[in-house]
Amino acid sequence: MYQVLYRKYRPAVFEDVVGQRHVTDTLRNELKLGRVHHAYLFTGSRGTGKTTCAKILAKAVNCLDLQNCDPCGVCENCRGIDSGEILDVVEMDAASNRGIDDIRGIIDEVAFAPAKAKYRVYIVDEVHMLSRDAWNALLKTLEEPPAHVVFILATTEVNKIPDTILSRCQRFDFHRISPADISARLMTIAEKENVSLTDEAALLISVIADGALRDAISLFDRCIGISSEVTAKVVRAAAGLAAQGHLFELANCTVNKNVQRALEVIDSLYRDAKDMISLCEELEAHFRSLMLIKTVRNPRELVVMSDKEFDAAVAEADYLTLSDIIYDMDVLSRAHTRMKDSVSPRTELEMAMVKLCAPELDHTDEALYARVAALEKALRRIEANGIQPAAPAPAPAVEPDVTEQETPVVKALAPTAPSPDEEPVEEPQKPIEEPAKQPEPEPQKPVEDKKPSPPEPPKAPAPSSRKKVDMDELYRNAKPFALWQEVVANIKNYSTALGSAFSQATAYESGNYLLIDTDYEIAFELLKQPDRREDVRRVVQEITGKVYNLGPYRQPKKEETKDDVLDSFISQLKEKGVNVTEE
Repeated sequence: MYQVLYRKYRPAVFEDVVGQRHVTDTLRNELKLGRVHHAYLFTGSRGTGKTTCAKILAKAVNCLDLQNCDPCGVCENCRGIDSGEILDVVEMDAASNRGIDDIRGIIDEVAFAPAKAKYRVYIVDEVHMLSRDAWNALLKTLEEPPAHVVFILATTEVNKIPDTILSRCQRFDFHRISPADISARLMTIAEKENVSLTDEAALLISVIADGALRDAISLFDRCIGISSEVTAKVVRAAAGLAAQGHLFELANCTVNKNVQRALEVIDSLYRDAKDMISLCEELEAHFRSLMLIKTVRNPRELVVMSDKEFDAAVAEADYLTLSDIIYDMDVLSRAHTRMKDSVSPRTELEMAMVKLCAPELDHTDEALYARVAALEKALRRIEANGIQPAAPAPAPAVEPDVTEQETPVVKALAPTAPSPDEEPVEEPQKPIEEPAKQPEPEPQKPVEDKKPSPPEPPKAPAPSSRKKVDMDELYRNAKPFALWQEVVANIKNYSTALGSAFSQATAYESGNYLLIDTDYEIAFELLKQPDRREDVRRVVQEITGKVYNLGPYRQPKKEETKDDVLDSFISQLKEKGVNVTEE
């Protein structure tokens, strides 16, 4: 029969125990000095080696030939314990044997000396499950046990152990095993099993295992069942996780307030049978990594990712404030709590993503703080780039509340249109040489009042509602637009084609105009499409807080000077000292 890997490669000596050196060194030293305690308490999360160390200790105290304080594994007692022939070592599960009758059976046995071994050893796993009566019955035995009895209690919830029991045991806390140690152990097992395991896959398994080596080996066992070449893709398929790229994309949607794309990604993952609760946990863990990047001096040691993913996370964190990240984590945490009791976890996650992309829909205090932080960030960006903030728009007239009938998401993403008194410089098929002349509006006839009014002093004629733009002056005053590369990076989230078309372009700012300089003609063809043009304006507004008219850039014309041959001849004569009389 096939033996699962976590049992096949369970450590047989203290030296093979991974990540618990502080425990194994102490136990070996006690065995060396002959200071065997009557009661041990092993605590820690699952899969960290508590039961393994308990079994090794049970063999070590009964071994007839210790090898460097490790059980030899070949003597009569070691072989008898492994095979189950020696009944002096008892292992029981308190989850299924938790009553007072089970404990009374142990109390009756400890009065007798061991049959073959030197010590009677009782390994009680999940000991926190014992009932109160069982604890009371065991207490006297733990306080004054016979000299030939050793109790080894193991638990994952030490807070449920009575203080009277804790005070009578020697306690050892098992730590979560580091991803580096788990990855190294998996590589060793893969080599022995003749299986190909990439470094990225081993690291991903260690992250999923969350410090539990047994869970990591079990997941690795499932991966081998899928393919003998274990890659990160195979690991994600075996664990039912979303690809890391989807997590980055969902986080980018919160940065760019792209609700539509966020819901499309969730729908795609749902159709691929991804668990929505697990997806929420993964996304929350992703934002946790961004939080560590923003707050810790050396986050690389704490953020467990491949180098490529870490670089991408650092770049993504630059677009978020710490307040944004904390708010995102809070929304996801609340959604995760509701998803466990919800009929439709997918709907809960979609609602959370809509709130992350449009914080104005969330009326909690955290959402208000996030919106204030976003405004402060925009003001700091404007001040840093020397841009004067635009005057606020006049407040709209009070109207009936129609919030429920409107679509807030579309309203939140709608771009601000340019003011009507500006001449838009839209994108022609070729770079413009001169602006098109707009016909002057015909003067309107004055409307006569019904009642005569007193005469008024003559007024200057009202200016035209449209202003002519001197394109040469516009080009001469143009200055390089420093935030263009950031604009291009964000445009790619709306349209990959548009982002690629403008990736090699440069931009110039001149008043309320943003002039784009590129030799790639298709860039202007795309920009002529209203939806694409609005995407560019929206991104520029998100970054700068200002609405620009868009247009192509060309070098300003140089003033032409006529070459007068006579003036040139006279100048040459004067330089040679010839007296020239001009009339």
